[in-house]
Amino acid sequence: MIFNKLKKFLVVFDSPELDCAPVFSSGDVVSGRVVLELFRETKVDSLKLHAEGFAKVHWTESRSAGSSTAYTQNYSDEVEYLNRREVLLQADNGELTVLPAGRHEFPFSFQLPEETLVTSFEGKHGSIRYWVKVKLHRPWCPVRKIKKEFTVIEPIDINTPSLLAPQAGTKDKLARTWYRNFGQVSVTAKIDRKGYTPGEVIPVFAEFDNATSRSIVPKAFITQTQTFIARGTMKQKRSVVATLCGDVVSARTRETWHGRAIKIPPVGPSIQQCRIIKVEYMLKVCVDVPGTSKLCLELPLVIGTIPLHPFGSRTSSISSHYSVNLEWLRMAIPEQPEPPPEYSSVVTEEEAEQQNNGVAPPPAEDLSGIMERPLMAFLQEFRFRPPPVYSEIDPNPQPPNMRPRCMTC
Repeated sequence: MIFNKLKKFLVVFDSPELDCAPVFSSGDVVSGRVVLELFRETKVDSLKLHAEGFAKVHWTESRSAGSSTAYTQNYSDEVEYLNRREVLLQADNGELTVLPAGRHEFPFSFQLPEETLVTSFEGKHGSIRYWVKVKLHRPWCPVRKIKKEFTVIEPIDINTPSLLAPQAGTKDKLARTWYRNFGQVSVTAKIDRKGYTPGEVIPVFAEFDNATSRSIVPKAFITQTQTFIARGTMKQKRSVVATLCGDVVSARTRETWHGRAIKIPPVGPSIQQCRIIKVEYMLKVCVDVPGTSKLCLELPLVIGTIPLHPFGSRTSSISSHYSVNLEWLRMAIPEQPEPPPEYSSVVTEEEAEQQNNGVAPPPAEDLSGIMERPLMAFLQEFRFRPPPVYSEIDPNPQPPNMRPRCMTC
C-alpha cells in the first residue's frame, strides 16, 4: 500500500552532546535535520518546516448569576515569541520530486530572535513552549506531520549589583488571647544576596526574640509563586519547595541563627519578562505565635542560571562554582528527608485575607539600619570538608546536644 512507503520520519537537533538535548537562548542558531526513510520510490510535493514559540494561559472559573443560574467563565491569552518558516524540499517549477528508496536527510537552520525570549515553562494553568513542525506533502496522500519541542533558557546572571545586594527585614507581633497579653515575638532575618542558582545553599542569619511566656519554633521556607494573567484577571499557584526547621526557643529567651543552611532544590529559574506568566520565589522566616496567627518575614529571591563568580561576594561558598543544575528540565524531584508543607501552613491569616480581598500589601519598611550590620562568613558542608575560608569562627561554640531540638522536625 502507498502508506507503507514511509518507513521513518523524524526531526533531529544538532547537539554538542549525544545524550543531552540541546538548550538555546536568544540569538542562538537552531540547527538539525529532518530524516526521511522510504521503503520504495516516492513522489513528494514539498517538505516544509515551521518553528514556533508561544506563551499560553488558560483556566476556567464557575460564576453564579443568581440562586438557580450558574455558568463557566473562560480565561485565556497567548504571546508569540517565535515564528520562522523554511522550505526544505520543493521543485521550482511546481512539479513533483521523486525520491528513491532509502534514507534522506534535509538539513535546516534558523536563528532565534535577538530580543529577549522567555525560558521554557510548564505550569498548571499555562506553558511556554518552543517547537519545530515539519509537514510532508505527497500527491493523493494525507499530509504527514511531525512536531518536536526544544528548550529555551534565558540567562539570568546573578553577578549583577541588584542581585548581589543583601536582603534583610524585621517584624514583630503581640501574642494575646482575648484580653490577655502573653508578650511580644520579634523576628529579624538577613541573607547575603538576592540572587541564587539551583543547588546552592542559602545561609540564613536570623534572630528570634521570644518575650512571651510560651515556647516557639522558628522555621524557614522557600516558596514558589506561579502567576497566570489573562483579560485583566490573575490566577496564582503557590508551593513550598524547601524547608528548614530550627530549635525550640523557650519562653523569654532569644535564639540566633548564624548562617543556618537551606538548600535550593532543582527548580526552574525565575520568569520576570513574560506578560502573562511569572515565576517568583520568596524566603519566608516564620514562627508560630501562641494565641495568634503566624508571624512571617519575607525576603525576595531571584533564581538565576549563571552562578556566582568565585570572587563576586565575600560570603560566597565554594559550591558557587558548581551551582548550575538543570535537573528541573527533566522534571526531577529533589531528594528531601521529608516532604515540604502545604503553602497554607506558612502563610499568615492577614496575607490570606489580603489575597482573597485583593488588598495591596503594606509598604516596605526602612531597613537601612539592619543592612549595615556585618554578615558572618558561611561555608557549605561537603563530604570532605575543606578548611575554613575566613577566620570568623565562634571561639566557644555551643555543643549540639545542649540545645533543645524541635521534636516535629
